[in-house]
Amino acid sequence: MTIFCSHCHRPLQAEMSCLPRRAKQAPSASRPFRSTKSASKARRDQINAELQALRSLLPISAQEKERLSYLHTMALVCLRLRGAQLFPPGLAPPAGPALGTELLSLLPGFLLVLSADSKLVYISENVAQVLGLSVVELLAQGDTVFDILDGRVGEDVHKKLLLAQEEPGREVTFVSEMRTSKAFRLQHGGNRVVAVCGRFVALRWPPSPSTTAFLALC
Repeated sequence: MTIFCSHCHRPLQAEMSCLPRRAKQAPSASRPFRSTKSASKARRDQINAELQALRSLLPISAQEKERLSYLHTMALVCLRLRGAQLFPPGLAPPAGPALGTELLSLLPGFLLVLSADSKLVYISENVAQVLGLSVVELLAQGDTVFDILDGRVGEDVHKKLLLAQEEPGREVTFVSEMRTSKAFRLQHGGNRVVAVCGRFVALRWPPSPSTTAFLALC
């Protein structure tokens, strides 16, 4: 029996097949290799330059600036931006910073200012005397009050802050452990229990979430 090819209809020999010939494809032109290392380095250099510029604007000493990591730099910049939004430069008295430094030494604790959404806006420098952590080190924990508190009391604190926000001027108090330095924990066996007493205050009229702040003594 003769077998014919289904493509060309010619007779085939045993164990042979006739397949349509494919047109020869021209070899594809090789694309030139482009390294992305130089572009990545340029982007990193640009980011580093911007961070250096932001760091230079922070109102801290040159020695403190040298110790700032990128994370600490951005945390401080965000803190200053939130503070500038709530406390525009025109609202602060010219002698405020110098007077504040003198008063801080007389306080039994440190001052804490929160935004309406519980973001950290201001922490007084004497926080290191209470928690063993500087403002920069404390900001490394997070940017909300819940990041520096013991997580077990977060729900209770949230309820009290909501109550204080609904009734501006009403004083609320809560007690919680706050994060401390490793040296403090080794010396005292754990974190420090701190009482926070404060109230929401309208900084400008009409009051709104963007113009109210929780002022507290810890």
